[in-house]
Amino acid sequence: MRVLVLGGTFEASKLADLLAGQSAISSKLSFAGRTNALRPPKIPYRIGGFGGVDGLNAYLETERIDVLVDATHPFAKQMSRHAAIAAARAKIPLVVLSRPAWVRQPGDHWIEVAEMAAAAVALGREPKRVFLTIGRLQIGAFSAAPQHFYLIRTIEPLALSPGLPHHRVIHGRGPFTFEAEDKLLREEAIDVVVSKNSGGEAAFAKIRAACDLGLPVVMVARPQQASGLVYHDPVEVMALLLHHCSTLTPRGV
Repeated sequence: MRVLVLGGTFEASKLADLLAGQSAISSKLSFAGRTNALRPPKIPYRIGGFGGVDGLNAYLETERIDVLVDATHPFAKQMSRHAAIAAARAKIPLVVLSRPAWVRQPGDHWIEVAEMAAAAVALGREPKRVFLTIGRLQIGAFSAAPQHFYLIRTIEPLALSPGLPHHRVIHGRGPFTFEAEDKLLREEAIDVVVSKNSGGEAAFAKIRAACDLGLPVVMVARPQQASGLVYHDPVEVMALLLHHCSTLTPRGV
């Protein structure tokens, strides 16, 4: 059986570890190529886009993929939509491996918004010190609120200036500890945290630290999943793939 995993997440890497050594399953992990500090997986991999839905569909057909696993970031809305359409066209199963979203707990002061533009508005007019932890692609949305100071944390350096008059960029890759996040928020005198509801443990420490300090968190909701069987545990997905391996007739046979 041939499996393509659309990755870039911790969960995708864990699934790749489980797939390594499975002689009955020929698997490949695909990276979008947005992170230069790539950690090579234990299975064959490719880097780069497919060229939209048509390109992904062509790849599935050419490589005779039997199962497509969408283990992309919960906010990779376009890629997940392309995966759903391409899998349907190719008439193969789509399995979604996605970490569960964070859930508001007692003591949390969340301001929940649906998109990044609304997050900028939610900061209010009064100047604040904002801890911005949303990745690199949507920082521009906060140019609509230039009165704030933004402490921007990214994994890698920004290719272009964020276009914000008051900001500083720091770099870091999770997992982050509660102690480190608490210290950062205190030393930087942060007033509010802006975060995507990415879920998982690697970045949750900032949410805990904000709650402990009584700080509000502007939480951007994740987009709705397009389609597919949704699992949260790589072990469960591995079990499903092994089951399919024992029952499905490979494509092209």
